[in-house]
Amino acid sequence: MLFRSHFKGLTHFAQRYVKDFETAKEIVQDSFITLWEKRDSIDLSKPVKSYLTTTIYNRSLNYLRDNKKFNKDILNFENLYPLSEQTPSDKLVVAEIDQKIKKAIEELPEKCREIFVMNRFDNLKYKEIAEKL
Repeated sequence: MLFRSHFKGLTHFAQRYVKDFETAKEIVQDSFITLWEKRDSIDLSKPVKSYLTTTIYNRSLNYLRDNKKFNKDILNFENLYPLSEQTPSDKLVVAEIDQKIKKAIEELPEKCREIFVMNRFDNLKYKEIAEKL
């Protein structure tokens, strides 16, 4: 029942990242298999869809990393996951991911963080950053 009710939406969610329907289906199917295999250790007080969404998000990014088929536009979080399509539990997942990203950026060494922010958020190329610095 869980698979039938969420498979289509989660596949579209994964497809926003990987840009390939068959790959997105595989990622979602693997996520459901993992859910089934870990069913005894999952905290059922939290929504299962949130667990699946996080799993699919991470697997999609892993796929992009491993296949080196990504660019800044694919990883632009705001364009991939519009707020109008989010459920309240999805918003919590997004907020948690944003918080983890911000924490990771804050933990970078100062110059590394400055370069990362200029590249990622100011959309500057490394050559432009080098000239600026």
